[in-house]
Amino acid sequence: MPDARKTTEIAALAARLRAGEVVAFPTETVYGLGADATNSDAVLKIYETKGRPRFNPLIVHVADLAMAETLVELSALAKKLAVFWPGPLTLVLPQKPGAGLSDIVTAGLDTVGIRIPAHPLALKLIQATGRPLAAPSANPSGKLSSTTAEQVIRGFAGRVPVLDGGPCAAGVESTILAVTGHTVTQLRAGALPREDIEAVLGHPIAVAKAGAAIAAPGMLASHYAPNAALRLNAETFAPDEASLGFGPGSFTLNLSLAGDLHEAARNLFSMLHQLDSSYFRIAVSPIPQTGLGEAINDRLQRAAAPRG
Repeated sequence: MPDARKTTEIAALAARLRAGEVVAFPTETVYGLGADATNSDAVLKIYETKGRPRFNPLIVHVADLAMAETLVELSALAKKLAVFWPGPLTLVLPQKPGAGLSDIVTAGLDTVGIRIPAHPLALKLIQATGRPLAAPSANPSGKLSSTTAEQVIRGFAGRVPVLDGGPCAAGVESTILAVTGHTVTQLRAGALPREDIEAVLGHPIAVAKAGAAIAAPGMLASHYAPNAALRLNAETFAPDEASLGFGPGSFTLNLSLAGDLHEAARNLFSMLHQLDSSYFRIAVSPIPQTGLGEAINDRLQRAAAPRG
């Protein structure tokens, strides 16, 4: 689509957002289902559209650091971490008094998760809207995240307008860090590896324990789930199972023949979508727990968790 047509499309979608509607848009991680974060009625439409539990907070997407500073308290430590913005990092920070965010966005917490996405169309949409956008992943709650516009359209049966920005570069959601005083805690592993964060800070960071109170998106035990039953760390595969491999070998689909964790992260949700459309059981090869493997394994463990 020529730039002029895309600019016209963005302007039309921004008008819909200002009018209190929901719009799906691309980020470098996954597609987001966005609404004006200052409009409670609009934010409720996200929960209604996704079927999302109200106790699960939303990430707020902003266009730049200046917009972020109108909403949250950015300590010196938070500003040090903001070197990763724009990028796949969400910081959970104290909300500023009078920030104007809907309290539905924070699910009653006094903190808010905020990030600057590294996708030109996402930034243009936020700028055109002129308001921060609350946006969880653009998929029915608990189901596989969408990494293409087609998956969004299919997931919501065409009921949600989508800004098509092509396939997402990272393929898994943002890393979420809580910044409290001088302490940084990883609440959710994501597309920014923990090692990269620790390299910037110069020391290890804490990791939230399993079962910790929900302080950010993606902390539910069962999340990102396909309809098919999922078996992890599979070394062998039953005849009725689809095999999702990693590294050399013969599989139904392979996250990365070369054993590249970045390639595997990009392919994870897309390949689970493909297998979920044709199989009732999916078995996944072991994935290393290093680097982006932490985020991939996190998503797989939540996808395989018992569903309440």
